[in-house]
Amino acid sequence: MAIVRWDPARDLDTLQGDMNRLFDSFFGRRDAGQPTAARRWVPAMDLAETDDQLVLRADLPGLDRDDIEIEVKDNVLTISGERKAEHEEKGEGFHRIERSSGRFSRSLGLPRGMDASGVNASFEDGVLEVRMPKPAERQPTKIEIATETRALDQEPGSVQVEAGDGSAENSTAPDAVGSAA
Repeated sequence: MAIVRWDPARDLDTLQGDMNRLFDSFFGRRDAGQPTAARRWVPAMDLAETDDQLVLRADLPGLDRDDIEIEVKDNVLTISGERKAEHEEKGEGFHRIERSSGRFSRSLGLPRGMDASGVNASFEDGVLEVRMPKPAERQPTKIEIATETRALDQEPGSVQVEAGDGSAENSTAPDAVGSAA
């Protein structure tokens, strides 16, 4: 029987291989033998909030305005486009290609009440900036509960609502709906 020395690096190599297979199955297979294999490109985005606007900034280097599409539908802002591969294969031997290219699409849920007509965008130095007006803050509507004696004293058709003590247990109504027994 041979004595095998434990090598933690071998275990890490096995773990790395397992993780690579997991990511390849999720994001699509990368072929290490082809240096020009397309990789998924997802541009970075920041979302900031000012007093009256939401501001989205996306890094889109190497793109033109015509390469970008912006759409608002059902309270979802979608930015999509395509970055073309810039290298040409004229007999040049590439040793390393890290810049990704291809189609991309990023979607962002917007708050309810967003007015799509007020959205505007600008594109300068590879940075897309989309400004969206914040929707008016919806204020809760307070409903006052009338006391029964006050409601009975009013003429029909001119019932006024006044604040009661708000508890069902202190209700004087003989058939209080929803009262705890």
